[in-house]
Amino acid sequence: MLGAIGAIVTDSHLVYTSGRHGSAYVNKDAIYPHTELTSDLCLAIAEEFAGEGIEVVIAPAVGGVILSQWVAFHLSKLTGRQALGIYAEKDESGDAFVVRRGYDKMVPGRRVLLVEDVLTTGGSVRRVGDAVRALEGDIIGVAAICNRGNVAVEDLGGVPKLSALMNVTLDSWPEEECPLCAKNIPINTEVGKGREFLARKAAAMGK
Repeated sequence: MLGAIGAIVTDSHLVYTSGRHGSAYVNKDAIYPHTELTSDLCLAIAEEFAGEGIEVVIAPAVGGVILSQWVAFHLSKLTGRQALGIYAEKDESGDAFVVRRGYDKMVPGRRVLLVEDVLTTGGSVRRVGDAVRALEGDIIGVAAICNRGNVAVEDLGGVPKLSALMNVTLDSWPEEECPLCAKNIPINTEVGKGREFLARKAAAMGK
């Protein structure tokens, strides 16, 4: 199903958010228009954490907002207790996440589940976790649709539990070591960060 809707891209030349290059990509944006599939995936996450007393589900904006809503919805239905769905957003520097819009008042002292669509390095989730800890929220675990970077709990600041619906290993290389670049294989500009990468290269060349 994920392949049929374009959520799994293979045999291409991709640029990831980390700046590394690879030949395959998990395109989570292809999932979200399919609401029943999105709901089913989030139900599976909710079932994994239904016994953990989760009170708040938080995700990094933008894509994770959809997940936090669906997972909180299913947790509420499964447990009969309201779970709140909120999100964190990047601060002005772009280097950290903050919880705003009154959501910060919903975190202190509550049991919190962090959700993400795709884990590559775990950096976004780790920074959201930092924001939750700063508000004295109790992080119970991290859940993701796909762990594509072999991310472990230690990479996320030592969260108690990490669960992913899919665990895949995709080869990736630094730009300067990329065999696809060496073969002059065109970069995919439809998914990933290929378009931004090419724009930066053009700017560096003075074009």
